[in-house]
Amino acid sequence: MKSSNVGGQAVLEGVMMKHKDRYAVAVRKPDGTVVVEQDDYKSIVGSHQKLLKTPFIRGIFNFIDSMILGMKTLTWSAGFEEEEEVLTEKEARKREKLDQVINGVVMAVSFLIAIAIFMVLPYFLSDLFKTVIPSYVIRTILEGVIRILIFVGYIWLISRMEDIRRLYQYHGAEHKCINCIEHGLPLTVDNVRISSKEHKRCGTSFLMFVMIVGIVLLFFVQTESHILRVVIRIALLPVIAGISYEIIRLAGNSDNVVVNLLSRPGLMLQGLTTKEPDDSMIEVAIASVEAVFDWKAYLAENFPVREESGRKEEAV
Repeated sequence: MKSSNVGGQAVLEGVMMKHKDRYAVAVRKPDGTVVVEQDDYKSIVGSHQKLLKTPFIRGIFNFIDSMILGMKTLTWSAGFEEEEEVLTEKEARKREKLDQVINGVVMAVSFLIAIAIFMVLPYFLSDLFKTVIPSYVIRTILEGVIRILIFVGYIWLISRMEDIRRLYQYHGAEHKCINCIEHGLPLTVDNVRISSKEHKRCGTSFLMFVMIVGIVLLFFVQTESHILRVVIRIALLPVIAGISYEIIRLAGNSDNVVVNLLSRPGLMLQGLTTKEPDDSMIEVAIASVEAVFDWKAYLAENFPVREESGRKEEAV
């Protein structure tokens, strides 16, 4: 199976899909119509494109890019939940700049909160067992287990909210569309419906790899200073992200037994972050894919026999 290199994420009542430097957001408005927005995305690396091709380094910038694009498209989709305002061109520019500032602040605050909850808190909780668990290696494993439990608990807790549940359904629709075309099926509602809602290149799997890789790397960080241990954990985040990106990139392009085994924890976690979508959600996801990716050309190139068979069936 050849990767389509299509990726995306769920947004409020819609799906964002990205292929190379193009992305599209399809959203179902309150009146039932589907609106699609397309644009180019310029990476934060600017003209230094080699950074996006350098192993281990590219993962860091791809992660940052995905956060920026994700926040931008999520904010855009949220606008349809409010009453649409008629703005002048000047007011629209001011609103866009304000949204950019707000997004930047939200991302910064969210990052700090995530560091505190998922990096610092597990460390101090595991350190409480220092008297009964003198082994640094075992406490590091315990720290990783606590981190995973907090993460899974957080995902499960927010999944109880109706809006988040719908977001997870759109997440499932996104995966189903990608799985549909990568398994050689035409992108139709019927074919997407029967496709898997789990995918090895998912961001959920990436975060699971981040936690697992973090456990391994922290085995080699041994110091008595609490402050230094926390600082090192934060400083290692880019390294952990870079390694995790390479693993998930390999997983998305390989059907190797070992790679599939390593992918299982992330796929299991996707059982929480993806839900079965209805047909209207699938239609939105298909619209997003078709805005940035020629799936018919992809099928013709990678599944020529099946494509030819499909043409004969249509002729009959």
